[in-house]
Amino acid sequence: MDAPRSPSASIDEQLLVRELTRRHFFGGAGLGLGSLGLGQLLSDGQLLEAADKTTRPGRPGVPGPGHFAAKAKRVIYLFMAGGPSQLELFDYKPKLQEMDGKIIPPSYVENKRFAFLKKDAKLLGTRRTFQRWGDSGLQFSTLLSHLGSVADEIAVVRSVKTEVFNHGPAKLFMNTGFNRFGRPSMGAWVTYGLGSSSQNLPGFVVLHSGPRGPRGGTPLWGSGFLPSRYQGVPFLNGADPILNLSSPRGIDQTGQGQFIDTVNRLNALRLKRVGDPEISTRIGTYEMAYRMQSSAPALMDLSGESKHTLEQYGVDPAKSSFARNCLLARRLIERGSRFVQLYHTDWDHHGNPGTNLGKPLDDRCREIDRPSAALVWDLKQRGLLDDTLVIWGGEFGRTPQGEPRDTLGRDHHIETFAMWLAGGGIKGGQMIGETDDLGYYAVHDKVHVHDLQATVLHLLGLDHLQLTYRFLGRDFRLTDVGGEIVQKLLA
Repeated sequence: MDAPRSPSASIDEQLLVRELTRRHFFGGAGLGLGSLGLGQLLSDGQLLEAADKTTRPGRPGVPGPGHFAAKAKRVIYLFMAGGPSQLELFDYKPKLQEMDGKIIPPSYVENKRFAFLKKDAKLLGTRRTFQRWGDSGLQFSTLLSHLGSVADEIAVVRSVKTEVFNHGPAKLFMNTGFNRFGRPSMGAWVTYGLGSSSQNLPGFVVLHSGPRGPRGGTPLWGSGFLPSRYQGVPFLNGADPILNLSSPRGIDQTGQGQFIDTVNRLNALRLKRVGDPEISTRIGTYEMAYRMQSSAPALMDLSGESKHTLEQYGVDPAKSSFARNCLLARRLIERGSRFVQLYHTDWDHHGNPGTNLGKPLDDRCREIDRPSAALVWDLKQRGLLDDTLVIWGGEFGRTPQGEPRDTLGRDHHIETFAMWLAGGGIKGGQMIGETDDLGYYAVHDKVHVHDLQATVLHLLGLDHLQLTYRFLGRDFRLTDVGGEIVQKLLA
């Protein structure tokens, strides 16, 4: 519904009026935020749904149709920050074992750059045991024995290739399709294209675990040049997951509603004057925050989960962990969030004390193995796996050469690494891609990062060539100027 305008209004004025959001519509009708919140509770969202029929598909709270029928409706992305070693986990190489301790042939490293290695570094065979899992017989490490229980549900891609060998830029490339700041993240592109069905929680949520945040920081889940309402919202652990969400002392619900009404009316006037879409985002943020004061603490409260479920994930409700975040991810997508991304850090195993392929790798695998498998099983048992895409992987892999340090370690490797996917239109129980005898290069079914991104969008019903945004005179997309759908992944 367009706001009334006089026939003599200028084109610019008409465009500004068209920018009015549902907040302005209800504000002009004399319905304030406090009463809107009450209306939301009383009408189960029907009032907001009616108002949103005037907005473009893809807005938060307004699910959009996509470009074609989707296999997946939502994404849970388990990001292992630091670069897990595919040679210890998914890509067993007998020839590498045979050549352990020998200098890598020069032909492999000619014109290659590494973060730390010299070109005459010695090859390093794995000290880990591999076995076959499930009816499909997928071969991967016993470090991931719980994942073995869902082997028939997952597809392992052993031939992923990226272009950047330093952590921050490589994480940006994996998440935004570009190695520098300023581009929208995958979650932002997805919520821009599809919106979300959640009225009370963000469409794109980010959860962290591990000793620190991932290198690259907020641009990894940022919206870049897209409106900021599409950026990821980091949730903290605890009863108050969002900073400054709770009402200050002495402010009751009525007073808060009146305050937000006044602020949003002022913002609406400013939006009408200058047409800045970020003002629209600010209005929507106030509205969402108001509703999240009850929905966010309820999300974080795991008291309603069964003892069996908590044990299945390995969750201690009183402690923050990757396991707890996996369970929260399931709860978020049940409540309508479109894209949930979990960052688990400390996978950078160069061979230093505390960051090597011995106990530190054991610890990382122990932290993620049970909950990752439990998430897949839990989604399947609840009938959610068929239309929920689960992705697991880091920003790059590790070299077949070892680093000359105190303990076992490997350098960053961009030529090939491993990821796995499940659910949401993925054909499980298969290995895709093959590397050479030393695990250095992909030799069959190479999957570039842009190919993976194009495939994720395809499963969500989005054509990566059509999902564009015009900025500074150019149409940008997640896959930049590349991207081919990986047909072998599709069920």
